[in-house]
Amino acid sequence: MADQTAAVNSEHRQAPGSALAARTANLPSIALREVTKRYRMGDEEILALDGVNLTLFDGSYVAVMGPSGSGKSTLANLLGGLDTPDVGQVVVDGKDLAHMSDGERSRYRNRSIGYIFQSFNLQPTLTALQNVTMPMVFAGVAGRERRQRAEQALEHVGLADRMNHRPTQLSGGQRQRVAIARALVNRPRLILADEPTGNLDSARGQEIMELIVALHREKGISLLVITHDQEVANHAQQVLHLRDGRLHE
Repeated sequence: MADQTAAVNSEHRQAPGSALAARTANLPSIALREVTKRYRMGDEEILALDGVNLTLFDGSYVAVMGPSGSGKSTLANLLGGLDTPDVGQVVVDGKDLAHMSDGERSRYRNRSIGYIFQSFNLQPTLTALQNVTMPMVFAGVAGRERRQRAEQALEHVGLADRMNHRPTQLSGGQRQRVAIARALVNRPRLILADEPTGNLDSARGQEIMELIVALHREKGISLLVITHDQEVANHAQQVLHLRDGRLHE
């Protein structure tokens, strides 16, 4: 059977002089080990992932491609601690997520993972600033620091003049920028971007991917992008394909 392990050694793939090169890179941070996940739909059992191995190194950038229903979102949910495998392990810093307490898993999801969704998932009644502030409320960040960090994050994605606008007052590209700021604000170690350009036209999609890549390089955050778009995948250091529940490089 072919080896399915996918590992990115960022030390050899990152341009010198970046924030990433200055970090202690080349360390495995999150790994899936022989992970299998099944779902039941009525009388039918769906094999979403079949013995998947995946190692993400600090500062790595991986794209995962595959058709609808191939298990891409399941993979992201497992890495983010939103779901658990039927078989195998999700290992963070040498510790199996399944062996963590509920509180430890909650802290992992809130502080170590940033999420960017295709549908933005912004609260419509909240302003951009309030949406970006929300993850820090759950992380227990003090009020004054929350506002300061949220403002800095929105400035970083070019929305300094849109902080008090609600999602309905923003374009699709601007809403995705708010979502990116929200993903960054707790200073996560890994960003999971599930079809981040899926609801955008090609020009706005390219703009968003350029922003995500720039932030990845500047801040040295690991990045895993789920996509069906080859142009989006071309930005990555490594492209993996999910077929029949198995990863192929």
